Amino acid sequence: MRSATIFATWCSCLALALAATTGTVTPFIPPAVPLAVRSPYLSAWLNQGKGAALNDVWPSFWSGTILGWAGFAKVDGVAYGWLGTPGLPAGVNSTKATQKSLQITSTQSIFVMTAGPVDLTITFLSPVEPADFVNQSLPLSYLAVSAASNDGQDHHVQIYSDISAEWISGDNSLEAQWSTTTGEVITHQVQLAVQHAYTEVSDRMQDGFAYYSTLNPDGKASWQSGQDIAVRSQFVNNGVLANTQDPHFRAVSDDWPVFALAHDLGAVNAASAPVVFSVGHQRDPAVQYIVANNQLQARRLAFWSRYPTPTAAILAFLNDYNDALVRATAFDARVAQDASKVSEDYASIVALSIRQTFGALEITLPGDLNTSDVLVFHKEISSDDNVNTADAIFPAWPLFCYINPTLGKQLLLPLLEYQATGQYPNDWALHDVGTQYPNATGHNDGNDTPMPVEESGNMLIMVLSYTQRTNDTSLVDNYVGTVCIAAVLLLAHQRDCGQYDLLDKWAQYLVRNALVPGNQFDTENWEGALANQTNLAIKGIIGIQAMSEIAAIKGNTDKSSTYSSIVSQYVQQWEKFATSTDGTHLTLNKPSGTTVTQTLTEYHWIAAWQMFAAAVVTDSAVRDLLVSSVRQYAASGNTSQPLGDWYDTIAGTLSKNNRAEGAVGGHLALLALQSNSSIAPSLPSAPEGNGAPPSPGGSATTATTSASVSPTGDRPNSAVPQAMHGLSLGVLLFLISRASNAAI
Repeated sequence: MRSATIFATWCSCLALALAATTGTVTPFIPPAVPLAVRSPYLSAWLNQGKGAALNDVWPSFWSGTILGWAGFAKVDGVAYGWLGTPGLPAGVNSTKATQKSLQITSTQSIFVMTAGPVDLTITFLSPVEPADFVNQSLPLSYLAVSAASNDGQDHHVQIYSDISAEWISGDNSLEAQWSTTTGEVITHQVQLAVQHAYTEVSDRMQDGFAYYSTLNPDGKASWQSGQDIAVRSQFVNNGVLANTQDPHFRAVSDDWPVFALAHDLGAVNAASAPVVFSVGHQRDPAVQYIVANNQLQARRLAFWSRYPTPTAAILAFLNDYNDALVRATAFDARVAQDASKVSEDYASIVALSIRQTFGALEITLPGDLNTSDVLVFHKEISSDDNVNTADAIFPAWPLFCYINPTLGKQLLLPLLEYQATGQYPNDWALHDVGTQYPNATGHNDGNDTPMPVEESGNMLIMVLSYTQRTNDTSLVDNYVGTVCIAAVLLLAHQRDCGQYDLLDKWAQYLVRNALVPGNQFDTENWEGALANQTNLAIKGIIGIQAMSEIAAIKGNTDKSSTYSSIVSQYVQQWEKFATSTDGTHLTLNKPSGTTVTQTLTEYHWIAAWQMFAAAVVTDSAVRDLLVSSVRQYAASGNTSQPLGDWYDTIAGTLSKNNRAEGAVGGHLALLALQSNSSIAPSLPSAPEGNGAPPSPGGSATTATTSASVSPTGDRPNSAVPQAMHGLSLGVLLFLISRASNAAI
């Protein structure tokens, strides 16, 4: 406790020392501030470390590479830089605006900066739209700038911003091309001259388009593309752009082409209406996904079902800003209210976690835009880049339970549907549906990362959790069928017994292998494979109990009782196997071995599991200590990258360099347990064609329907019996945290 107090005091002193740079920061200075975070490829951050103003450093991609994004304001003829660190040629001068404050909410990062006699309010809004999957799929984010006099006098204000071609590739030697369209909306479009679909360089996609746009209702906005210092000088010297396009396509780093927009606000006294820009990165198709007969299906972002062109989507997005801000503010307030019931420290961590989790997702439809066939894809950012890794979805699961469980269902469907085609040869649940995002091309050779117990347990737990949370039985209806129960009763090791269904097959694998796991990886696979892992065994046992609950939901009481009886026996044996010889603690993998807690936490800690534990402890002081330690790590200033889930408990730095991962959705574990309701109601049951496993001879495409892509609706008629809620999310979190992090 003494070390925690000293650390907290040091953080407070650090915050005071940094105030001159960052101004007042609410809730705290994070490792990185999310600016435009909507997808794995639209991910712009302001790296902080010990603290940095918006105009102290360049914005960067989550991996740390620079994203050129600049902003100037002219006030009564004097230029002030407010975004990035743009250079100007000799004789062209500007002054840095002074940052007064920064406020971070679940969807917004709001800066207030002083530009002489005017204060600028600069809002970066990345909406979270749990009630509208089309809006959520838009790969666009807002930047809004308003001005207000701070001396009571009128002042002439002009606003400028640009992006560079660095937004389109991880290789700045590649040639960029561009164009600009004008009219009701002005849009700069930038792309690589030579594109490669489904291909990354340094985690950046090598196809698609970057867009920078603004509304132009009165025809007075100006624009320009060209060399960075030339375009910026044009605005600094004249307060307006030349409305000209650079005709010379070239490499991203060759005279650094930029794409600029400017507005003249005229005389400003009271706060002006905001100037709104949108920035985006869009590609079409977005993901290729394996279906039956080893066919690949090109998946498109869901927004195409509503908007026929990128221009139409951008125009609608910009016109929606005021309403989007209202929705975002209401969302932020709801989350803050719920999280503050735990503590202010907890609310601050949640505010930093939501955009990051959604920034790892893409919501897709098939090529024909059948809106009943929604699949969500997840990139395992900064780790293996795998697609829909089951043990990466699992730690983020509380976020989906709290915000919209349907998102969780649609993350599971790519895994379930692929395995239901019979192309994956193993008897256990696969690790991921693709080695390299966005290629969800399966593992027909069975050579995915071998985590049989881990992933089988994860999948059964998440399927049950979704069903209990929503009363939607579509997953258990579609992936549970006839099974040879004799194989379970005899604990047989035979591979075939009639026609296995998917979930039962995994449960039977766990019956044979969970109690004493072989030499396997678990989710913390950085440490290598290890036999007889205590925490892996309990994960598998929980998975078997999940199958018991699933069987009961299906009305198969005999099967449910069989699995439940096995679990009762296994739990008793597990406690004997897992407890140290002196009876004081759980061991890692043998009675005389290292403790689970010591192994996982002596040098590094996993924040998601820490929050899982905080969600279920009965002592509020212990809960608050667990929460505050995550907050202290996040606020320490020892890291200048988007929040990482693994951290070094000694140095307070990232472990394994795992920045920007979606696993931080696990920080919402306490919110997920507050009630059985979610922010957006889940789909009652999947529309025709969504949630059902494809037939072995199925086509790579499906029929078009005009149904809306919406996660809302009535509850299904086939409700989950209340008696079947015994394996609650709280019990799951407790058992998992007990085996992973809780001190015994």
